[in-house]
Amino acid sequence: MFQPAVLSRISTQPTSMEKEIFPVMAQEEELYCMPVNGYWLDVCSPKHHLLAVGMHLAYLRKTNAALLSVHPAVRGDVLMDASATVGNGCVIGPNVVIGPNCVIEDGVYLERAVLMEGSVVRKHSFVTDSIVGWQSKVGQWVRVENLTVLGEDVKLVDEIYVNGGLVLPHKSITDSVAEPRIIM
Repeated sequence: MFQPAVLSRISTQPTSMEKEIFPVMAQEEELYCMPVNGYWLDVCSPKHHLLAVGMHLAYLRKTNAALLSVHPAVRGDVLMDASATVGNGCVIGPNVVIGPNCVIEDGVYLERAVLMEGSVVRKHSFVTDSIVGWQSKVGQWVRVENLTVLGEDVKLVDEIYVNGGLVLPHKSITDSVAEPRIIM
């Protein structure tokens, strides 16, 4: 956390906080630290976010395992909101977080994934190493993988493949995304 005055130290040119701002603040004795109990991780990308999810779930397993899901579909560490619904024949986990009011239909496979509030994954879809945004809908028989991130209210039609897509909010994807790319 910083005081708003720190913003005046940042020029309009590209600036490295670690190389340009922090050393000066340390020299001026304006930089402080605070011990943190537990762990801290810089979550600066989808890859690191998913890594942090796995680390946090492992931490919960050691410190408060009662918070983890015991649903029959769960394999490994999974945190699932009580309002989420899960169909028959699903495999969920490890390292999955499912938010409030999510719907996971029959035969879905989820691994190393985050489903935000209100998202829907329809029948027989496969989602791994990805983040599904709020109110987003993954169609039937869809494969989503390789650090795909769906923004809020994204719709993937049935029977497509999304490989590493970064999809901005309120989009409908009707064709497969074979190579990682940003979809605006």
